[in-house]
Amino acid sequence: MNGVVGYQLDEGVATLTLNNGKANAVSHAVLEGLNAGLDRAIADQAVVILTGQPGMLSGGYDLSVMKAGAAAIDALVTGGSSLSLRMLAHPYPVIVACPGHAVAKGAFLLLSADYRIGVEGPYKIGLNEVAIGMTMHDAGIALARHRLHRPAFERSVVCGEMFDPAGALAAGFLDALAAPDDLMAAARAAAERLRKLNMAAHRNTKLKARKALLDELAAGIQNDSRNRRAAAAA
Repeated sequence: MNGVVGYQLDEGVATLTLNNGKANAVSHAVLEGLNAGLDRAIADQAVVILTGQPGMLSGGYDLSVMKAGAAAIDALVTGGSSLSLRMLAHPYPVIVACPGHAVAKGAFLLLSADYRIGVEGPYKIGLNEVAIGMTMHDAGIALARHRLHRPAFERSVVCGEMFDPAGALAAGFLDALAAPDDLMAAARAAAERLRKLNMAAHRNTKLKARKALLDELAAGIQNDSRNRRAAAAA
C-alpha cells in the first residue's frame, strides 16, 4: 500500500493495518491508503479486518492538518466522513480489531464497521470533541445516533464521556472483547464466520437496513462542508 496502511490477503480475508506514528493519526495519506485497501479488497472479494498498532487503533485526525487552516480541515474531515459512509455501505463485511485506544475519528472507525472487537486493558474509547472545544459535526451526530445505545449517545456526543473497553462494549462502540494476545485470532474467527454469508444478500440487506443512516450521513457530510466553508469566509 502507501506506507501508512498495510494490506495483507490471506484466504479471502484482507487485513488493513494502520501504522502512522504513535497516535496512528488519520491523515490524507491514511485516508488514501484505506480507500485503496477497500478497493483492493473488493477486487479480491475479501472480508476486511481493519486494525492498528499494539495499544492504539487511532487517536483521531492528524493535528498538523487540523491546524493548517479551514480548507485543510474541510478536506480532511470531509474525506474522513466519506470513508465512514463508504465503510457502512461496503459490499463485503468489515471488521475492526481495535488493539487499544480509539478516540475521536478512531472511535468513528468503530462506528463505521459491521463488527468490532476490542481488547481488555487500560484503554479509552470515545468521542472527545466537546471536551477539546469542537462542536460535533452533523455527520458525527448521525453516525453516533444510529450506532450507539441511546443513553450512551447522549453521554458520548453531548458530554464527551470516554469509556474503558467494558464500557465501550456496553455503549455500542464494540461488539466483543478479547485479551490483547487473542485479538487477531478473534478477528480472524469472526471473518471466517462472516465469509460464510451470501455476499449479495449481505450487501443488499446492509443497504436496506442502513438506508436512513446512509442518507442522513450523506446529507450531513454536505452540510458540514458547507458550514465549514461559510465559517471560514465570515
